[in-house]
Amino acid sequence: MTTRNFVLIVTVFLSLISCKKNSESKKASAENTTNLPNYGNVDLDHVFTKEESQLGDKNIVTGYIDQYYKKIWEGGDLSGGILVAKGDDILYENYRGFGREGDQMPINKNTPLHVASVSKTLTAMAMLKLVEAGKIKLSDHLTQYFPGFPYPNVTVQTLLDQRSGLPKYEYFIAKIQPVPAELSKPFITNQDVLNMIIKYKPDLARDTDTGFMYCNTNFAMLALLIEKITKTPFPQAMKEMVFQPLKMEHTYIFQEKDIPTAAQSFYYGGRKLYPLDRLDLIYGDKNVYTTPRDLYNFSKAMFSKDFLKPDLMQMVFTPYSNEKSGMNNYGLGFRMKIFDNGEKLTYHNGWWHGTNSVFAHLLKSKVTIVAIGNRYSNKVYTALALSGLFEDFPVQKDKLHSVMNDNKDTLNTGHEVFGE
Repeated sequence: MTTRNFVLIVTVFLSLISCKKNSESKKASAENTTNLPNYGNVDLDHVFTKEESQLGDKNIVTGYIDQYYKKIWEGGDLSGGILVAKGDDILYENYRGFGREGDQMPINKNTPLHVASVSKTLTAMAMLKLVEAGKIKLSDHLTQYFPGFPYPNVTVQTLLDQRSGLPKYEYFIAKIQPVPAELSKPFITNQDVLNMIIKYKPDLARDTDTGFMYCNTNFAMLALLIEKITKTPFPQAMKEMVFQPLKMEHTYIFQEKDIPTAAQSFYYGGRKLYPLDRLDLIYGDKNVYTTPRDLYNFSKAMFSKDFLKPDLMQMVFTPYSNEKSGMNNYGLGFRMKIFDNGEKLTYHNGWWHGTNSVFAHLLKSKVTIVAIGNRYSNKVYTALALSGLFEDFPVQKDKLHSVMNDNKDTLNTGHEVFGE
């Protein structure tokens, strides 16, 4: 082969590679193009200072987390994944178990799992991006968007802060007589829930904005509002507004088409599949399938000054239910524990059928804790106690000590101790 021919071949080869890269770049750019308000201005690589990612006693802390994992996750035969990070530094990460029956789909860092009510945090942030863009106001009443909605005092904010007083859809639909036609279908939708609210006008569970009441209906309605405002199906709206801009590449909203391939959940013990039921396609309150790493990206983004305007970001972690004194409270899509020493733990847990999850976003230490289990076990909730390693949360430190010292009461009542 002559030198001239060799140079020609190399030139053509490099040209083909360049064309392929340009094509892939254009394709990626097209996929990320959206006219919807979104988090595309957040630079995930430049959120933290060097100091915010450093931990002086890193080896001691990671060693302790590893002991916790071996004792609780391996010892309890949990299935799923856990990640603990400070700033840009992933301090600890581990995965075990399977996503589907018959020991299929070994769980790893790229396996999307159902995070149940942790989904509420993502739904809330999508709504707040629409608020920031002036597409809707927190003070807007649902009657402005849903004609016939029978509760005139319910606003966008009372949905977000869990003070609407709306009845819980999982309970009120079971009490309607005669049985509505919607309930004859294998799965009901968010729109079905709204239609039954408008038609049957179930009583409020409590007067609107008189106190906190955790309710999945609130976030099912928020999902419908997002669809109404964006004129886009909720799964696609979340993809364009949140998942793609924040490089949450293994995250999606569960739909009927995903049933054959999505990770499944199991009863305690891990062999018996937890079956789907008619409520399993309702989204907004649940049905985000994601990974610890993708939720870590979401958490990093929330630490960014470009995530939301400062006044809105401050509202997210403001406690709104103060009628009774106590440690537990709720912001906009986030739970919080406010301790006697003034420290605030911000987080959300999740439970749905065989799924348990923890998502802690620690404001002062810039720490993220994610734990997702798809084999029902209250022990997953003990991951929240790891927050006591990073900030002065006395109660969490005590719980972690109990967990690591075989306090059976703590382990056996984790759902009540750590809260969904």
